[in-house]
Amino acid sequence: MEKSLKLWKRYSFTLLIAFIVLGMFDLRFAVVAAVCMIAPIIVSIYKGRFWCGNLCPRGNFYDNVVSKFSNKRIPPKFLKSYYFRAIILTVMMSVFTSGVYKNWGDLYGIGMVFYRLIVVTTIIGIALSLVYNHRTWCNFCPMGTLASITGKFRKSKKVLHVSSSCVSCKICEKKCPIGLVPYDYKGDILSHPDCIQCGKCATACPKKAIGYNKITIK
Repeated sequence: MEKSLKLWKRYSFTLLIAFIVLGMFDLRFAVVAAVCMIAPIIVSIYKGRFWCGNLCPRGNFYDNVVSKFSNKRIPPKFLKSYYFRAIILTVMMSVFTSGVYKNWGDLYGIGMVFYRLIVVTTIIGIALSLVYNHRTWCNFCPMGTLASITGKFRKSKKVLHVSSSCVSCKICEKKCPIGLVPYDYKGDILSHPDCIQCGKCATACPKKAIGYNKITIK
């Protein structure tokens, strides 16, 4: 299972490229983007934002391609605030819903709504990476925001845990693409709802103090 996940994380970004190319020839194909709008919410019920850090083709595109030329600066806090994210969510969902409603019954028209949404937001994510790090978009992605909210209600799940052997060397903080501070959770689970569980903090930890445990979230 771990080997399959590693392969997916490394190569699933090709699905995003295929989506963009195929959409140029037939917009009806673009409606498959609905999967990437629904799946993050479903997965969050069980694993929080696991989709964002492991299964999202666009997220993996940012990790494997965009990270090579990103500025690697942590995004400003206002981009992570729920006020800003609520505005982005409201605006984007309003535009999306309106577009689908106006084109209802026309699969090409609905496909265009999906296609335009994915292409435009991907370009925004790339542009932001030139100023900040490669995962800047993920801080206020509408689906990520909904997954963050839904994930707060999960109970007994496999989650990252920071053991008491943590020495607060701050390496994990530098490696976190979302700008979280894992060592603040020393001796506890990494319960922050925006943790995308990419595992970069666990991989970078010199004391191997960060790992997965299946425990009950109270």
